[in-house]
Amino acid sequence: MKTEGRLSDKAAIITGAASGIGKAAALLFAREGAEVVLADVNEVALQQIVSEIKGSGGIAFSKKTDVSVEAEVKALVDYTLKQFEKVDILCNNAGISGDFKGYLNDDAEHWQRVIGVNTIGAMHCIKHVGGHMQARNKGAIVNTASVAGIRAGAGSNAYSASKAAVISLTQTAACDLGQFNVRVNAVCPGLIETGMTQPVFDMAREAGKEEKLGSRCEMKRYGKPEEIAHAILFLASDDASYITGQALAVDGGNTASLNLPGMKF
Repeated sequence: MKTEGRLSDKAAIITGAASGIGKAAALLFAREGAEVVLADVNEVALQQIVSEIKGSGGIAFSKKTDVSVEAEVKALVDYTLKQFEKVDILCNNAGISGDFKGYLNDDAEHWQRVIGVNTIGAMHCIKHVGGHMQARNKGAIVNTASVAGIRAGAGSNAYSASKAAVISLTQTAACDLGQFNVRVNAVCPGLIETGMTQPVFDMAREAGKEEKLGSRCEMKRYGKPEEIAHAILFLASDDASYITGQALAVDGGNTASLNLPGMKF
């Protein structure tokens, strides 16, 4: 495995690592020298990624985890500490999209499920890793939020609210943990082709409208998981040593303009 070494001697937990952005981050972190524990509800996919990393000379383990269940998150952190005796980096990437129901047809159970994974799941992870990082007086946490948490129209109502909450969680956690040299930041991806967004891409391609995907952003294209993974790497690395409490939009410029219907030329 070719190692650039930006994360040498670092131990990382990556949730939602079985596909998409989480998988891309796992492979990139391993290439950069990190020892990783990968978490997801999809245990089979996790094991395949672990095998790929080990086959390239990296160090990786997997732990099936539902981040919405606090006991499972605690078990994940305990498992990581057993393997590496430390956690230097936490990537809160686990998330679900929710259904496009609209407020008149929505229900509390749907919202509780989405917020339970996307927001409370991130809180669980910060809670159980944060104390360890605080005691060591160092650490980096990167949450995966979304442009949907910045502007409306990029996700379901519940999803958008949950990701806006992740941005606020990032800021409040950064304020709590900053004095202990623990940094907390977020990435806000735009339209990225992942397992979660695949139905959107499939429908566009079936309708012969693939060229429309990402056309509303300034770069006129959708993004790749690897592009988000590199932003996560930067925020997790020592290169971002004086950055905390920030939500970095990685969206091809989508949030740089009003992006109103009929306003694009």
